[in-house]
Amino acid sequence: MSQRYSIAEARSRLPAIVDQAESGAEVELTRRGRPVAVVVSRAQLERLRGARSHFGDAYRKFIERYALNDVGVDADFASSTRDRGVGRKVSL
Repeated sequence: MSQRYSIAEARSRLPAIVDQAESGAEVELTRRGRPVAVVVSRAQLERLRGARSHFGDAYRKFIERYALNDVGVDADFASSTRDRGVGRKVSL
């Protein structure tokens, strides 16, 4: 972290903290000496959020890029893994 401020300090220095975050710094906020939050720029937040990928998205990209038969996987390999039935009867 480039800078560290207590919550009390951050209240009085908010414009400067925002400027630091906009310039690329990560500003840590503390409460009673313990780190509780980090202020980052919107661009950095978007990069962090974009880094997460979901399995479904990764699978679709894989299917678009590779033919399953080319990598030794039968196209119907998962057809029987999920029961499409209505499920069991439940009384509430």
